[in-house]
Amino acid sequence: MSTRITARRSSPDRLTADQFTTSAIAGEPEVVEDEASGHSGRASMSPAWRSLKSAVTLLRAFQEPDGSVRLRPDTKSGAETPSVDADPRADPEAVVDRALLDDVVSRIAASLRELAFEFAHDALYLEASAVDFERWASEGYAVPDFLDSLTAFHPEHHRVDGLRHVVVFPMFTQNGSTQRLFEAVAVEVIWPEFVAELEAGDYSNALFVPIRFLDFTDGYDTNSAVLFPETVAMRAIPAFTWGAIFADREAARFRLVVREAAEITRLELPAAAQEPLDDQELAEETFVMWDLIHDRTHMRGDLPFDPFMIKQRMPYFLYTLEELRCDLTAFREAVRIEREAALPAHTLETAHRVQYAIIFDRIFRFALTGSRVRNYDGLGGQLLFAWLHQHRVLHWTDTRLTIDWPEVADVVIALGAAIDELYWRSIDRPKVAHWLAAYELVSATVTPSPSSVWAKGPDALPLDGAPRGLTDAVLPDEFPLSMFYEALNKKMSGVIESTAGITALDAR
Repeated sequence: MSTRITARRSSPDRLTADQFTTSAIAGEPEVVEDEASGHSGRASMSPAWRSLKSAVTLLRAFQEPDGSVRLRPDTKSGAETPSVDADPRADPEAVVDRALLDDVVSRIAASLRELAFEFAHDALYLEASAVDFERWASEGYAVPDFLDSLTAFHPEHHRVDGLRHVVVFPMFTQNGSTQRLFEAVAVEVIWPEFVAELEAGDYSNALFVPIRFLDFTDGYDTNSAVLFPETVAMRAIPAFTWGAIFADREAARFRLVVREAAEITRLELPAAAQEPLDDQELAEETFVMWDLIHDRTHMRGDLPFDPFMIKQRMPYFLYTLEELRCDLTAFREAVRIEREAALPAHTLETAHRVQYAIIFDRIFRFALTGSRVRNYDGLGGQLLFAWLHQHRVLHWTDTRLTIDWPEVADVVIALGAAIDELYWRSIDRPKVAHWLAAYELVSATVTPSPSSVWAKGPDALPLDGAPRGLTDAVLPDEFPLSMFYEALNKKMSGVIESTAGITALDAR
């Protein structure tokens, strides 16, 4: 097997042939390395894309955290435009010449309109984006409003394997930046036939769009693996009709992290678990199937009235349980699919791989990624690991990690059932009682900090005030890493940090 992972070859009947490739190499994959790119291994792109990306990169350097640009008073026309090859970083105290900014935005609008000829399926969106940029300029570069172009973009209408999109919005990137800067990203849809069949059957999810990176601006040179419309700067909140997840990034970092963790812990991997570690395409399909079921679960089941805790400030362990509930539902359904002999063999095999992926991504990458400040995904990984250990199907003996695979499925499903029971009872409980029950579920398995007020029980908590007092009483790291994870983190932190910005072309 080659040590470098590359994108799949395009089959003759794919609809997207050479929309981004400027010079195909005979006998090589359609997506090739572009050594001139600032990101090693990014796809070779068309001139219109390169022009768009360089102009957006320059524009980002001028923006304030809210997306606006401070203009220099009484600026004159005819300002010299900086080279796009220059360092785009701007003095935070500087203000910008209007003529310079107008020129950058004009180049962005021209590039978008040129790309509209290459992407007929996105022509309305690309034109709307150009108009949004021009309106932003005419209104003096205040906080941007890209509602019109957002509502014109409908990738959910075109879930075709290999179909490509160019997307530009002022937005923050989850797990990347909270600043609403412009981001430009070129993507390719991942929609294999077996996933289309699952979505058309028991796992309908009309909003779900799995994608892979082709190229991107710096806001995505991070851990962000989603493209969500709710992160866009806009004047009003529309009904969201799509949500996109970068399965290639999820797969690539999973492969890197799990290989390292298995070596450090001397974990012997079953053959089906090893397969996605050796094959980026299989790993991507595994994550697409996992995400398809996870994503739809957020609004299905016996739920608290507001499972997303929208516009509410709640203890972070409630987010832990919601995300873990969705993952464990995906695990349970993968077990069910695997036992459905009537389905195609590839679907059954992928369902088997999904189970390994959920366990390994959760206990190795999730548990150790990010800071220890209200890290709800990290706590979810800790909870799954401790649950498996305390139910004696995961063992750390003689400095070797072993797992009793024949017994694992039932134990994982039991954790999902415990969360489901908590949720089912939630609508009969007051909010604070639900919070206390959720804490009890988590703390029965993961040991809280010795300095925790919550761990002392209801008598120690401010139950007579507003619920925010209870949230404030939760420590930033309410559930510290165990000794096992502290030791593992020292060995794994480097490889986990190295996955920021990773794509399939970067995986080794």
